[in-house]
Amino acid sequence: MKVYVNGRLVAEQNAKISVFDHGLLYGDGVFEGIRVYHGKVFTLKRHIDRLYRSAKAIALTISMTPEEMAAAVVKTCKANKLKNGYVRLIVTRGVGTLGLNPYQCKESQVIIIAAGIQLYPVELYKEGLSIVTVGTMRNHPEAINPRIKSLNYLNNVLAKIEALNSGVMECVMLNPQGYVAEASGDNIFVVRGKTLITPPVWCGALEGITREVVMELAPELGYEVKEDVLTRYDLYTADEVFLTGTAAEIIGVGVIDRRPIGEGKPGPVTLQLAERFREFTRQEGVPIQ
Repeated sequence: MKVYVNGRLVAEQNAKISVFDHGLLYGDGVFEGIRVYHGKVFTLKRHIDRLYRSAKAIALTISMTPEEMAAAVVKTCKANKLKNGYVRLIVTRGVGTLGLNPYQCKESQVIIIAAGIQLYPVELYKEGLSIVTVGTMRNHPEAINPRIKSLNYLNNVLAKIEALNSGVMECVMLNPQGYVAEASGDNIFVVRGKTLITPPVWCGALEGITREVVMELAPELGYEVKEDVLTRYDLYTADEVFLTGTAAEIIGVGVIDRRPIGEGKPGPVTLQLAERFREFTRQEGVPIQ
């Protein structure tokens, strides 16, 4: 595998950063997860735009233009002959001191990894996920705003630990007000009749790219899409619940806190949206040439 590190493609065993990089020391940086389908980088511009918004929010100056960054992603995919897979794009604050002062870091570091990924077993897309509500609350937006896709993912990791210790692979995170925010690594949707409801970003949800695509595709299929606050009651009594994410794509939830959702497996709306999403992945993307 070839890894892009600051303008150079190097063998993975030579892909190294300094131990004084603030991305390592403090989780000080931003990242994106991007999918490659059928030899094309999916929704590349949306991901690059969000990366630069996240960087701006934490006062991180990226040492490349968005156009150069997009070209570097395509170049890395081409070097690895990636037809279907996953790209992890990372920008750290760069090398600094052992102190917190970010202004001691002279230049950001850019790392791009292009490889395969499989988040959930294939059978769960047919059977549905079982998930639980965890006690780890989503970060308050005025602490670390969840709209920033930062390297500081400890909040999500702690939630994932609770889920795994409960014998499931994913969970529901609530915000400090007790409303549904998202899963540990995915956005969440509720289906009621012909309406899809997802928490607004001010409830603590990341502005997911797959979430965004679903909200655009659903009206084509005759569904209304709303952003509204959700409680666990709304999850338990929904016709269907599904999660969305770059790695997860669209996956139905069958059980939440030991309560079956609908018939206890992915419902017709979830399956229809998943099929439409797969069609869209064949239509959209930047070719790897």
